[in-house]
Amino acid sequence: MILPIRAFGDPVLRKVGKDIDKEYPNLQELIENMFETMYSANGIGLAAPQIGLDIRLFVIDVSPLAEDEDYEDIKDELAEFKKVFINARILEESGEEWKFNEGCLSIPDVREDVKRKGTIVIEYYDENFVKHTETFSDIRARVIQHEYDHIEGILFTDHLSALKKKLVKGKLTKITQGDVSIGYKMRFPK
Repeated sequence: MILPIRAFGDPVLRKVGKDIDKEYPNLQELIENMFETMYSANGIGLAAPQIGLDIRLFVIDVSPLAEDEDYEDIKDELAEFKKVFINARILEESGEEWKFNEGCLSIPDVREDVKRKGTIVIEYYDENFVKHTETFSDIRARVIQHEYDHIEGILFTDHLSALKKKLVKGKLTKITQGDVSIGYKMRFPK
């Protein structure tokens, strides 16, 4: 089932997510719905707060990036990179910071360069509640960091300089008022 995505200004996007356990109601159905919602919005990541749940859960599928010539050297890894992250904790961020133009399904029509470290070590449970500690680099680390921020109550716009924040303020105000045209279901703050 495709769920409405919460828009910038919705208070749930600012909440730090709570840990869940394997008894969380309808967890497998929720995960399936999150993937379906993400795909219908042409996204590559979606976090539970974006669908109104303040829990530590996000899903990622970067396989569409395998077709991008910028990632030719890692296309095989990207083609297979579809994951569920439950109760994730980033343990370490390292490497050089690099800029990348980010966007967000909850903040449509706003894209800005964000600096992030190139490598992360993350601990998480998968959809079967098997615990993992893994290291990721490149665009995979970037997407994970973006989605991880959501379960910490952080949006990519929080990483912008004061000047950039001023420049996008008008667009953000329009989003909170529902004045945006998008191709997926969205729930605007009241």
